[in-house]
Amino acid sequence: MSNIEFANKEYFWLFTILIPVIAWYIWRLKKSAASMSISTLNAFKGTGKPIKYYLRHLLFALRLISLSAIIIVLARPQSTDKWEDRKIEGVDIVIALDISGSMLAEDFKPNRIEAAKEIGMEFVSSRPDDRMGLVVFAGESYTQCPLTVDHAVLLNLFGEVKSGIIEDGTAIGMGLATAVNRLKDSKAVSRVIILLTDGVNNMGNVSPLAAAEFAVEYGIRVYTVGIGKNGMAPYPFQTNYGVQYQNVEVRIDEEVLKTIAEQTGGKYFRATDNNKLREIYKEIDSLEKTQLEVRSYSQPREEFGIVMLIALGILILEQILGLTILKNTF
Repeated sequence: MSNIEFANKEYFWLFTILIPVIAWYIWRLKKSAASMSISTLNAFKGTGKPIKYYLRHLLFALRLISLSAIIIVLARPQSTDKWEDRKIEGVDIVIALDISGSMLAEDFKPNRIEAAKEIGMEFVSSRPDDRMGLVVFAGESYTQCPLTVDHAVLLNLFGEVKSGIIEDGTAIGMGLATAVNRLKDSKAVSRVIILLTDGVNNMGNVSPLAAAEFAVEYGIRVYTVGIGKNGMAPYPFQTNYGVQYQNVEVRIDEEVLKTIAEQTGGKYFRATDNNKLREIYKEIDSLEKTQLEVRSYSQPREEFGIVMLIALGILILEQILGLTILKNTF
């Protein structure tokens, strides 16, 4: 408490209100004073003044103190001399998410893309200290959200992702290359890409393995996740009679995804349902908490709580005294 600053100093102008309040009290005190003429004061010699005489201004003084305390609360006193140690992960993470038409398959609930979004957003929320970004790809790729510590913005943009917003196809290499481009200038202790896809690269002018070489050059680890159950998966088709479902073969280029992970120092995972995908994110979360930096920083602390309690206590004391001991003193 030795170094106090106020966040809202402009509220100190409210102290000027106390001047007319004090002036009004003095004027009312003089106006209410009664006078009486008597021939001698001998009869009053030796009599002391009652305690109420000495306390007659106490209620007003308490009122002024409580008003002053309230003004101080509004000014928001903060202590700035409290230093604390905080562990910072020092990890920059970009999620590269496949949003091709095949991600609408419903072997995940409600489908692959919605499950990937929901569980990915849980992962983002679980790492508040990291800078994170989002790249989406289908037949082409683009950055949905650049690296940011404002996870509220990232989560909002995550929620807006849906299949069909870009040309269909599966350009895994383009998605990975775009993610690498977002991380190549990062100064973080660790730089990571989480690449999620359910298909085979069939579009784009950058091959997945060429994009992996870019990642290696910049020291970026890539965790690859193949999304889709083994065998066949139900896929919705729009017909003249409404939505019809047909089982389609799940084709994931696991060899390429494994190679990408191995070359970059990451790891390959296969997600066959919502729970497995959630477990994969938890494992990645644990793997990327091995490198920590400890930094000391000054964080302002709100200190108005005790002042507020003082103001409340004085107001209560004023009311009690006004209704009991000092009743009708003024």
